[in-house]
Amino acid sequence: MVYVYRIQSRKSPSFGYTGYTTNLKQRLAQHNSGEVASTSRFAPFGLVFYAAFPDKRTGRNFEDYLKTGSGKAFARKRLWPSSEDNC
Repeated sequence: MVYVYRIQSRKSPSFGYTGYTTNLKQRLAQHNSGEVASTSRFAPFGLVFYAAFPDKRTGRNFEDYLKTGSGKAFARKRLWPSSEDNC
C-alpha cells in the first residue's frame, strides 16, 4: 500500500506540502522532526488529507496530478478546501 498525503504547517498555515510514501506515520514523524529539508523550517505539521493506493505507479501518478494546475484546482475544491497550495 502507498499513500499520497497533504500536510499543512501549524506554524505557517499558508504552507502546505503534498507527498508520497509507503509509511505514512513514519513520514509524518520525519516532517515534524525536521528530517525533511524542504519542510523542516515549517514544522510542526498536521495531516490534512491522505489516500491509499494499491500500487506505487497509481499513487505516484495521483501525486504528480495533484501538483499540476488542474490537480491543485481539484484539490482546493474537493480535497482540502481550506488550505493553501504552495506545494
